[in-house]
Amino acid sequence: MQPNTSLLVVDEPGDWKIPVESVTILSARDYLSPEKGPAHRCARVFNLCHSYAYQSLGYYVSLLSEARGQHAIPSVATLRDFRSVAIARTFGAEIGEVIQSALKREPGEEFSMSIYFGQTLDKAQARLAAELYKLFPAPLLKAEFVRQERWFLSSVVPLSLDQLPDRDFEQVAEFARRYFGRRHRHRPPKQRFPYDLAILVNPEEAHPPSNAKALRLFEEAAREVGFFVETITAADASRISEYDALFIRETTAVDHPTYQISRLAYAEGLVVIDDPWSILRCANKIYLAESLAKARLPAPKAVVLTREDLDGELPEHLSYPQVLKLPDAAFSLGVRRVENAREFRAELERMLEVSELILAQEFLPSQFDWRVGVLDHQPLFACKYYMAEGHWQIYHWEAKDPRHRSGKSETFHVEFAPPAVIDLAVRAAKLIGDGFYGVDIKQVGDRLFVIEVNDNPSIDAGVEDAALGMELYRRLARSFRRRIELARS
Repeated sequence: MQPNTSLLVVDEPGDWKIPVESVTILSARDYLSPEKGPAHRCARVFNLCHSYAYQSLGYYVSLLSEARGQHAIPSVATLRDFRSVAIARTFGAEIGEVIQSALKREPGEEFSMSIYFGQTLDKAQARLAAELYKLFPAPLLKAEFVRQERWFLSSVVPLSLDQLPDRDFEQVAEFARRYFGRRHRHRPPKQRFPYDLAILVNPEEAHPPSNAKALRLFEEAAREVGFFVETITAADASRISEYDALFIRETTAVDHPTYQISRLAYAEGLVVIDDPWSILRCANKIYLAESLAKARLPAPKAVVLTREDLDGELPEHLSYPQVLKLPDAAFSLGVRRVENAREFRAELERMLEVSELILAQEFLPSQFDWRVGVLDHQPLFACKYYMAEGHWQIYHWEAKDPRHRSGKSETFHVEFAPPAVIDLAVRAAKLIGDGFYGVDIKQVGDRLFVIEVNDNPSIDAGVEDAALGMELYRRLARSFRRRIELARS
């Protein structure tokens, strides 16, 4: 396919009734298929599925397009932005004068407008529609406003094809033809850079990514390189614009306040670790599996399963044991080992109640996993995490004795770790971004396999810092300052 190929992905091809030249129409399931979807390289993917809800087919269309190196509209980041009132208010403030000008003659205290392919039927509001599309790039939108002395943007939500009024069909069809015939660009976010740093924690979290001593050491290192440091919680999200940078030390997830705060911080121009794109990519094991396959990096054999696989015959090439994973499983939660086809089918049925797609991977037994910390594309530390006593994973959350819920560990200077392990970890981390990652690698004999890339790797005093000591925290702090100064320059 040519680099400018456009794919229009819908739930069913019959849903799309507007003839458009040079656009290939695919069903969502065909696009998600490992055989058909990856064939469309360098494509723009216009996602018009009925639902963009978390872990729905529409969500996975946008997620996997990024893993395949394609450009999705809307992106996964935009899908998450739709759910945040805070982000709507923040973005709306950027175009406040445009809003006032467009709505100054509107009566009442509430107003809504539909935006079809970046345009609206009311020409008086054309500029507002275009600005909103730049902030929330998606083909079909509905924006709602409220008046409180001035007009404010209160929410932006995507529209589905079945919500288009029949009376507007011809005009919308013309908008669509223009839309699919032009290039699509992104608007870079504003940036502001005071020298204050916030560390996001959750005091109630049972297994945080950093223990209290590690947080104190990082705060000390950050002060050394010129930061005022403040520890905050999710309740402080409204104050995020007061800071220069945000370091998230609460376990992250997409459908969680940590992602919302990361996205809000990025929208406000902060330097963020973990940035929202790293959270989106690392949180989903299906995205990672596809990215590793595309980059031809070694990983356990994997297959993506749907309800159609449950209703039909299971893939014949599967061997047992198999490991079934919810796409957003973390800390070994949402990961199950099954010993035979009967257990496989029962566990798959249970997991499909949670997610439309499930990842099945071959089971690779080993005594330990490597964890390599990578920062700014450079290795930072290397650890061996041994399996929990009497268990096949590093964490055994169901162990009655808390001492047996995780295995022992060894930490190495990266120069003393196997070079092949370090090289593979750096290459895998580059698939995600340039932030701070923990790459898990399994060693079976002389073979290495990437298990996953974590966006929120553990840093516990006495474990991950056992080799570098205080220098580990200084390197992180210097990275924050370097990113700020680079952005300012």
